[in-house]
Amino acid sequence: MLRLAPALRALWLVPLASVSGISLAATDGDQCAHPGQWWQGGQAVTANSLFEQAADQDVVLLGEYHDRMSHHRWQLHTLAGLAAHRDKMAIGLEMLPRDAQPALDAWVAGELSEAQFLQQSQWQEAWGFDPDLYLPILHFARMQQIPLLAINIKPALRRRLATEGFDAVSAEQRFNIEAPAPASDAYRQRLEQSFQMHPTSMGAEGHGNEDQEGDNAFETFLNAQLTWDAAMADGLASAVDDDTLVVGLMGVGHLAYGDGVPYQLEAMDITDTLSLMPTPLEACEPPDSQLADVLYLLGDEAAAETPPPRLGVQIAPGEDGVSIVAIREDSLAHEAGLQPDDTVTQAAGQEVRAPGELIATVQRQAPGTLLPLEILRDGSRQEILVRFPPAAPLR
Repeated sequence: MLRLAPALRALWLVPLASVSGISLAATDGDQCAHPGQWWQGGQAVTANSLFEQAADQDVVLLGEYHDRMSHHRWQLHTLAGLAAHRDKMAIGLEMLPRDAQPALDAWVAGELSEAQFLQQSQWQEAWGFDPDLYLPILHFARMQQIPLLAINIKPALRRRLATEGFDAVSAEQRFNIEAPAPASDAYRQRLEQSFQMHPTSMGAEGHGNEDQEGDNAFETFLNAQLTWDAAMADGLASAVDDDTLVVGLMGVGHLAYGDGVPYQLEAMDITDTLSLMPTPLEACEPPDSQLADVLYLLGDEAAAETPPPRLGVQIAPGEDGVSIVAIREDSLAHEAGLQPDDTVTQAAGQEVRAPGELIATVQRQAPGTLLPLEILRDGSRQEILVRFPPAAPLR
């Protein structure tokens, strides 16, 4: 893959008995859950009662796996349902740092084309995932004149806060974000398990951890995750008022088991919140009701989704282009002959100066085609041809 984005799964669910006014959905005699159902506290609930409950909150969080189109379709449909139940709404995006707020404002105002927005927001540099996954949501917000909020912070600031501490950074430089509440024991344990599984790829920014060892490396990683959660919680909390429903779009790891952003919101005295997540349905097994306050049950979406093109490399900015940091052995890049320490200077005949430009080129690559890459290796220029597999046959 081109961008390491480790997902840390977790979530928390209010027992049904503690929620009043929720109507149960009709179920078949076999009591199996079915795709298309909302699931709360181990029970199916109607969409109408769910939206009425959600629209009565201050903050609603919609989890996602970033590269799943089905998750973003679900988010769009859910946003439409919430907008039908609440007159005033704002949508917070993990995808962009605070610096991108002017671009979001201009987008909602109708002042930018898609290309202009992606350029001015520095989408590829900030996020890297295919913007086509998110553009339907962005167009929905513009059509409905719903404010979009950049609730993240740049990795460099997150790294500095995680390593030097919040007191070392002025309030203005950190957008007045306060230090996060300490992690719960359960959250700390889950993060530690994830860190131990991938110790070389989960540094403070998820891009390597060569300079630290043992407990220090994990503490830096933990601090970075807490800072990430707190920054997004702050961005959402700052938009809360009596009239506005604030909806946050973010990776499932930031809201699992009530840790992450919900936990940080509670520390900020924002307690009227609801976390929603899509989850696949496996046979007649009931979904794990501890994943989120409310789950939406998905069918098998794999056949309907085309996997995004991937080189299978870890990349970083380089002096003369984009540096190849690491390569998966079973990847297209490995088959094509790319090597660690290569520098990609051109892709498809166009100069690449930043990782986002290479990512964008790869994402545009059609199945069954060749992508020419010009690389620097040991001071000499070479051309590498990456062969992308054909599309799966229609069934």
